[in-house]
Amino acid sequence: LLGLVACAQPVSGELIKSDKERVSNPDVSQTNLTALVAGNSEFAFNLYRAIRNTDGNLFYSPHSISLALAMTYAGARGDTEQQMDDTLRFTLPSRQLHPAFNWLDIELASRGEGAEGKNEEGFRLNIVNAIWGQKDYEFLSEFLDILAENYGAGLRPLDFIKAPEESRITINNWVSEQTEGRIEDLIPQGLIDTWTRLVLTNAIYFNAAWQYPFEESMTKDGPFYLLDGSKVTVPMMKQTEHFGYTEGEGYQAVEL
Repeated sequence: LLGLVACAQPVSGELIKSDKERVSNPDVSQTNLTALVAGNSEFAFNLYRAIRNTDGNLFYSPHSISLALAMTYAGARGDTEQQMDDTLRFTLPSRQLHPAFNWLDIELASRGEGAEGKNEEGFRLNIVNAIWGQKDYEFLSEFLDILAENYGAGLRPLDFIKAPEESRITINNWVSEQTEGRIEDLIPQGLIDTWTRLVLTNAIYFNAAWQYPFEESMTKDGPFYLLDGSKVTVPMMKQTEHFGYTEGEGYQAVEL
């Protein structure tokens, strides 16, 4: 996900951040967590309906997108705040929303502790969110406090006005580093210009082993049928095991 708001040299290591520490054990009621998850799920399905006709394979993380936009939501007011509420399906007031996101993010991150990744590497789920603001602009301390306390984040200043291309390169280099080189050119040339004032970047890096590993020797090429009725040949993995399964109108799902 990439968000742009249009209305000296960039410094990649600089960070404007509140001196407040991230709350490591937020006090959040079950009611608020249920409301957050329900809203996130509704947004996730709405987003899928909007992008499902995209050509090629589709892989996206609704949670990481909601989390990233919640960071910018902390600075939204008036019509912008209401429109973000409507789109993202936020139903909690701001003072309850951000702690709920903090709790959920910490909980998801903890679930991989001690787990294995592929190729005998450790499990990793890195949700990489960053806000890049115009250098020398004043950002409210209240906004920076929310970022620090609930997301462990700050704001990275760049000079979009005088150095848009250098700013783009700085952001891309940072994203590449955070994703171990998997995403190298998040922002294409020309997308950032002298009118840019704020950039929100969101990327996710996931490395985990199958709970029930597949035997590589069992993988064989087979036909895969597309929605238009045509078929392509792809490698098919195979194993026999007991899995959670459900089906409904137009879909079948299995828990791997």
